[in-house]
Amino acid sequence: MNGQNRSDIYPGLEVDIILKKDQRSGKRTRGVVKNLLTSSAFHSRGIKVRLEDGQIGRVVEIVGE
Repeated sequence: MNGQNRSDIYPGLEVDIILKKDQRSGKRTRGVVKNLLTSSAFHSRGIKVRLEDGQIGRVVEIVGE
């Protein structure tokens, strides 16, 4: 599942994100969502989240539910 719909993402969910510095390479970072930073219901490049370890990026794939 992709990470474009805010309703699909919630704290505690395991996701793959792309950090700002990795946007060109497409390198993914896996982590657990701490909170959602995008307020709109949909975002074409992925909902922006903060992981529990403090990293911020856009969700590209939802790993576990």
